[in-house]
Amino acid sequence: MITSINKRSYPNTLIVILGQDQGKSEYEEKGNITRIIDEKGNVTGFNFFNVDKVIDYDKLPDGQVKLSDADLSALNKALADAGFAEELAYGKPTLVYGFVKTCDKHPDSDHLHVTTVEVGNGEEHQIVCGAPNIAQGQKVVVALPGTLMPNGQMIWPGELRHVDSYGMICSARELGLEHAPEKRGIMVLPDDFQVGDEFDAAKCDELLASGKISL
Repeated sequence: MITSINKRSYPNTLIVILGQDQGKSEYEEKGNITRIIDEKGNVTGFNFFNVDKVIDYDKLPDGQVKLSDADLSALNKALADAGFAEELAYGKPTLVYGFVKTCDKHPDSDHLHVTTVEVGNGEEHQIVCGAPNIAQGQKVVVALPGTLMPNGQMIWPGELRHVDSYGMICSARELGLEHAPEKRGIMVLPDDFQVGDEFDAAKCDELLASGKISL
């Protein structure tokens, strides 16, 4: 589940994304809540309008927001009061540290690589990466499907040059870090980072500033 706010374009609105749209979407409005359903019948999200009547909107930042337990409870009560049966729940982190287990040349590209990346709890995902410094054995930051990036880009499963890709290996610039260098390439982490742990922007930016993270 991704929750976000855009105070300039969509004031007093909380956007909840539950999954990737599959084809044409339909919308069902009940009071101040709109439910989005894709053509396969899956609920892919909700829009909460006049959300300041439900949670403390003013204290929430622009962009992706982390809801408190009290916020989540209030939103679920609003859903129930409006007549919706669904309940919102926290999802596992989607922006995590990973380990590049394999890295091979893409069969149809001279600059892309096909990697196998461990992301914790025994999970491995195939990710196509175009960074010039990608290599086997690196610790990296991985945006799994369902990640909302700082620039507003959503990460979903896809393919590059006909090869499936399940996520993105991130650069410091893509992560919106203040001390991100202009040099092109993914961010390579120290070996003591734990695979599967949630990305810590403040920690990584501090290490970038001190030169302890390489590109």
